[in-house]
Amino acid sequence: MMNILVLGAGALGAYFGGRMLEAGVNVSFFVRDRRAAQLTKEGLTITSPEGNFECKDVTVYTSTDQVNDIDLVILAVKGYHLDQVIPQVHAIVRKTGAFVLPLLNGMEHLELLQTEVGEQKILGGFASIIATLNEQGHVVHSNNSSAIKFGALHNEQIQICEQLEKIHHLVKTSLLREENILKHMWKKYIFITALSGITSAMQLPAGFIASSEASFHVARNVIFEMNTLAKEVGIHLSEQEVEIMANRLRGFRPEATSSMHQDMRKGLPLEVEHLHGGALRLASKYNLNIPVIETLYGILKPYENGKPN
Repeated sequence: MMNILVLGAGALGAYFGGRMLEAGVNVSFFVRDRRAAQLTKEGLTITSPEGNFECKDVTVYTSTDQVNDIDLVILAVKGYHLDQVIPQVHAIVRKTGAFVLPLLNGMEHLELLQTEVGEQKILGGFASIIATLNEQGHVVHSNNSSAIKFGALHNEQIQICEQLEKIHHLVKTSLLREENILKHMWKKYIFITALSGITSAMQLPAGFIASSEASFHVARNVIFEMNTLAKEVGIHLSEQEVEIMANRLRGFRPEATSSMHQDMRKGLPLEVEHLHGGALRLASKYNLNIPVIETLYGILKPYENGKPN
């Protein structure tokens, strides 16, 4: 069985790494000193509708010198930490020959990682989950499902994708291999840009999208604007696919919300630059006007580094 290193143990990394640990997969975590101390003291605990899990003895690394025999690095950091961890990813890949599955939001990270680490080493993928860490650093998973979708972007990645696919039936989550992973990544990017933008701008949970026609209209327009960007880079979605995404915005439980809105509530940094900022940079490249996204970006930008003083 392959050896997996989860780089970053926030809610996302700890959840999916924990689910693989639970299934008997050889999983270790690469984290900063503070999180390492917390995991060593508290262990890894998941509270979830998919089943609770606790592991007191977690393998944790804080230096690339400690890392050996890794087949796959699951990169589970926020977009604003990417620049900081690229040297570590590069060192681990150079040392072990591992492939990298980034689970970051947006699309710009792909090209950056391919340039810095090697095109043949970077898989396509993303995660779907609503989860947060409590004060003890335990994962609180609040929706009824979770998934990682992944796929090869280079022929050399087919074997590692097949190995990861084999784990799917063992874990209490979904590990889904997709042939056209770029299209699936774009669908996630389109949807999360709308959901995170409107919930954070409203500073209200996702249930208010359905109860306010004006707010729903804003979020729906974000989906349409993002779809025009997708077309420019060769990702073609049907009208039905776009409408399904727009209507999904009405389907959340009243208290459910986006991870960006959760971060805003906690006064934490926001991924506005990697979602809305990335869309604006792409729009500029193709001379497109995306006024709704531009407006949300302007509203959210002051919160980029946490609650403004």
